[in-house]
Order: sequence, then structure tokens, then C-alpha cells
Amino acid sequence: MSSLLSTQFNACAFRLRSISKTALLLSFIVGTHAALAAPVALTLGQAQQQAVARSRQLMAQDHASAASREMAVAAGQLPDPILKVGVDNLPVSGPDRLSLGNDFMTMRRVGISQEFTRADKRHWRSARLEREADKASAQKDVTLASIQRDTAIAWLDLYYTEQMAAVVSSQTALSHQEIEAAEAAYRGGRGSQADILAARSALLALDDRRSEIGRRLLVARTMLARWTGASGEVALAGAPNIDKIRLDPATLDTDLAHHPQIAVMNRQEDIAQAEANLAQANRRADWSVEVAFQQRGAAYSNMVSVGISVPLQWDRKNRQDRELASKLAMVEQTKAERDEMLRDHVAEARVMIVEWQNGRERVARYVREWIPLADERSQAMLAAYRGGKSTLAEVLAARRNETDVRMQALQLQMETARLWAQLNFLFPENGIAQHSAMTSNQESK
Repeated sequence: MSSLLSTQFNACAFRLRSISKTALLLSFIVGTHAALAAPVALTLGQAQQQAVARSRQLMAQDHASAASREMAVAAGQLPDPILKVGVDNLPVSGPDRLSLGNDFMTMRRVGISQEFTRADKRHWRSARLEREADKASAQKDVTLASIQRDTAIAWLDLYYTEQMAAVVSSQTALSHQEIEAAEAAYRGGRGSQADILAARSALLALDDRRSEIGRRLLVARTMLARWTGASGEVALAGAPNIDKIRLDPATLDTDLAHHPQIAVMNRQEDIAQAEANLAQANRRADWSVEVAFQQRGAAYSNMVSVGISVPLQWDRKNRQDRELASKLAMVEQTKAERDEMLRDHVAEARVMIVEWQNGRERVARYVREWIPLADERSQAMLAAYRGGKSTLAEVLAARRNETDVRMQALQLQMETARLWAQLNFLFPENGIAQHSAMTSNQESK
């Protein structure tokens, strides 16, 4: 009997262990599926990295730079020699008509000519294309900063729009409760039908606002997907610290002198200066040398010809000198445009810094004073309504005011965050150091 009980006990224990293992396996599968199904939180930095990694424009800039550098090597070489083959003084009438060997003047000629382009001209032709490559590299920094800035703005728009959607959703839930309370009060003879209609009107207003926020959410997700390539729902991690920017207002003029667009203008000035140097070199003509072997009939001697060709710059003051003056004027034009662009960037940056600082101050005031005050007013009106000292309309007005204050705070936070993104990504990451190194390298060249 005891052995039978022991066997039954062991069988039950085995079944329990099997059930336990099965339950653990099922819970593991369910947990794994939930973990795989849950979207991974996307930080602002990760979104920017994805946008940079999938950008085709950056690749295009690399190809443009490579193309210019390849052409720079080709431009520094001498022109290809020219092979010349022909027949001189071939008779076309008389007894020696079309004869290659009877007339003493008829010659079969093979020769080669070579233009010897001056070394300084080849140098500046090559240098101009090298400057084009430098400009393409500088333009890549402009593109990189633009990608990082636009991705940050798209990320921040989605983040704060989701916060607005959460506020509207919470107020919608409260509005449903208020409708139920108004209907219960009306049935109990403590309320009026006007209170019910007012509560339903408040819900309709919230539904309309929720539709608008839903539209903004779709737009924000679309814009973020344009940069990151993510499709479907994207969970966002916490917002970055928008209370600090990389620019120092005290050294703004110096920092913006290395702005990517200013760097592009610097490279454009280098191109214009290289063209001016090439125009200066063009004031001296290139020579061409030709050597030819001329074969005559068997009764006559073969010959060799040597010649030199030199362009005659007979109107230099109206050709070469005018070209040089034009290129020098283009250098000055580029300098003036760069200086004007720098002034515009400095002024715009100072205005954005003022607006960003003002936005931070106003956001702090909303968080510190406006939102707590609106919340306290809602709670006070609700307590008074429960005590029969206020109407439902007053409670709904306090709720609307609280919602408006919270939405205004979020809208202000979004606008301030946009200003932060525009200021913080005037340069790509480590952009100031990169541009300083590029400037030093260019000066050494």
C-alpha cells in the first residue's frame, strides 16, 4: 500500500514538474514575443545616426570630390602628342598625275607635334580642380549639418506632439467621467439637462482637438521616417537637454567664421583665386614643336622638317589682360559675398539665441506657476461642485483652462526645442574643430 502511494505521489510530482516547465516555457515565449513586438526606443542621437547613414546626398558629395581630384591629376599633365600623316605636293595633272615617286617635290610625310604647356599653367589648372574638390568636401559639411538639424527637428516635433496627444487623451477620459456625473446628477434631481449638454460639448471640443493632434502626429512620423527610414510606430526615448547649446555668445563671430556655408564660400574664393592665377599664367604663350619625316621617290633624298609654333598675343591688353581683370574681380566678388553671408549668419544666430533664451524662461514660468495654478483651480472647482457651491459649467471651464495651459506649455516647449536644434546643429558634430583644422591645412598649402 505504501509503495502504491509512493508511486502515485511520484507520478503527481512528475506531472506537476512537467506542467511547471510548460508554464515557464510558455511565459518565456510570450515574454520574448512581447519584447520583440515592442518598438525599441529611439533617441535623438540614434535618429541622427540613421539619417546620416542612409543619406544619398553625402555619398553624392563624396563622388563629386573624387571626380574633381581625378580631373586635377589629368589637368596637370601635358597635352597628348599629335600624330600627323599626309602626302605633300601630289601631282594631279600631266604625265606624273597621282604618282608618288616621279616628281621630286612629292613627299609622303609622317610627323608628330607636341604642345608644351607651361608648368605654371598646368599647376593652376590642377589647383583649380583641387579647390573644387575642397569645395565639395565643405559642401558635405553643409549637408551633414542640415541632415542632423532637420532630423532633430522632426524627432522633437514627434516627441512634443505625442505629449500633446497624451494631455488630450487624459482630458478626454475626465470628460467622459464628467458626462456620467452630469447624467447621474440629472437623474437624481440635482442637476440640469444644460449641464449634460455642456459636458458633451466639452467632449466634442476635445475630440476635435484630438483629431488635429492626430493629423500632426501622422505628419511628424512621416517626416521622421523620411530621415531615419523607420516605418510604423516609433517609440522615442527621453528628450535631450535643450537648456545648453554648443555656441558661445561671447565668441559667436569667431565661431561662425567657420560655419559650413562660410567654409564653402572660402573654397569658392580659393577657386576664383586659382582662376586668376591661371589667367595670369595665360599672359605667356605656350609653344608647340613639330618633327616630320618626308619620304620622296627612290631617285630623290628623303627629308626631315622641324618647326616651332608660337601664338602671337598681338592684342594682349584687350584679351589676356581683360581676362585677368575679370578673374580678379570675381575674387573680390566672392570675398564680399562671404563677408555679407557671415554678417547674416551672426545676426540670425543672435536673434535665435535671444528667442531661445526667452522661450526657456517662459517654459520655466509655465512649469513653475501656470500649470500648478491651473491644476489647483480645477481641483478647487471640482471640490466646490461636489459640495454644491459651484456649477458643472464652472468645472468644465476650469478643465478647459487647464488643458489650454498645458497645451500652450507644450507648444512653447516645441518651439524652443526647434530653436535649440537650429542653434546646436549650425555645425555638424565636432564641426568647429574640423573647420579649424581645415583652415590651418589650407593656410599651410
